Amino acid sequence: MMNNVYQGVHSTTTHYPGSIPLELWGGIECTVNRIGEVYQDQLIRNGHHDRLKDLDEIAALGIRTLRYPLLWERTAPECLAKPDWHWADERMAHLRQLSIRPIVGLVHHGCGPRYATFNTPRFETELAHYARQVAERYPWVDAYTPINEPLTTARFSGLYGHWYPHERSDRQFVAILLRECRATVLAMRAIRTVRPDAKLIQTEDLGQTHCMPELQYQADFENHRRWLTWDLLCGSVTPQHPLWKYLRRAGASEQELWYLVENASPPYMLGVNHYVTSERYLYCATANQQKGSKSVRYHDTEVVRAAPELRVGISGLLTQAAQRYGLPIAVTEAHLGCTPDEQMRWLGEVWQQAEQVRTEGVDVRAVTVWGMLGLYDWHCLLTRCENHYEPSVFDVRTGKLQRTELAAMVEGLAACRPVSELIPDGLGWWQTEATLATV
Repeated sequence: MMNNVYQGVHSTTTHYPGSIPLELWGGIECTVNRIGEVYQDQLIRNGHHDRLKDLDEIAALGIRTLRYPLLWERTAPECLAKPDWHWADERMAHLRQLSIRPIVGLVHHGCGPRYATFNTPRFETELAHYARQVAERYPWVDAYTPINEPLTTARFSGLYGHWYPHERSDRQFVAILLRECRATVLAMRAIRTVRPDAKLIQTEDLGQTHCMPELQYQADFENHRRWLTWDLLCGSVTPQHPLWKYLRRAGASEQELWYLVENASPPYMLGVNHYVTSERYLYCATANQQKGSKSVRYHDTEVVRAAPELRVGISGLLTQAAQRYGLPIAVTEAHLGCTPDEQMRWLGEVWQQAEQVRTEGVDVRAVTVWGMLGLYDWHCLLTRCENHYEPSVFDVRTGKLQRTELAAMVEGLAACRPVSELIPDGLGWWQTEATLATV
């Protein structure tokens, strides 16, 4: 579902030289989100808040680039005038000592601290102030993700009601998304007053929506919507954009939309987050409903379960993103909550498909093994505290890092071993011989 108007418009790079190996990056699940009045902190729950030596274990695997959180809600929860840098200083110094390059995140599925939440104007101005504080304190950092997955966060907070402020309207979804994008523009502007060459690596979940014929209108809308974060930051949302009228109906003023055109801040690199659940399938709840009727009710489920033959896969999605933007790409999250052998098959599939599209000219730089310390309660989208834990490269349930089988695969990839030697025999539960032949 591509809109050719945008293909190549923002290309400022040449193809990544094929002779340079695909890089392996790492990342720590670090969400600080708010449910009602309660902030949840993954770094507390996985123990990394109290374990500096986690970084030594990560470095020992061969990881040299790490998505790393210096989150606003953790550093300055009460006010920007009294930030607490103790934790950040200790970790950042250790990363330098280990020769690990951080990609610093400032807000990760968060709404901002209580004094500047993203449903208020203060969010964008105060985040910019915090971003400058970080840049001034760590001027050697050259890569930032000010806000992780703005579109996903806006959907969960403003459209689906899962997270604060628990709204369920197009108006609130659009207002939050636009504020996150303006905040990203201002944050990068503030960072670049200190570090002019600072790079914006903008992450977003990327999938594709498939459907029964009766629901094509909804799938078309969602397949335009999935690009909105990058389109807005690239200044591509003009009256010719397929969602301009939707954004205006949802309450966005022309002034707000033109601000992002006139103050475009294209990412240096697209960060593609992709999960086995990222591709969706829509189907009607009852038969014989009229196409496009407002009374149509439908279900939304994973395409791998409902119609696996339709799956595009990460190779197809990376190609779509490259054709649309002409920018370098990294897969910035690759994780599967399952058994170690299935986790290895998933990471192996992502790696193989990234290598495949590189041979076709797609500028993919890296694949990131995500949630290296595991994840808590993502099975319910962090809406409840059930202590449901998914191990990853490490298992932290004993309070100490225990390597899993996935760690050996990560170590092998970091050492440039062929991925085919590292994937367990057999198919993943989401794979079939037919789908493997097409993705």
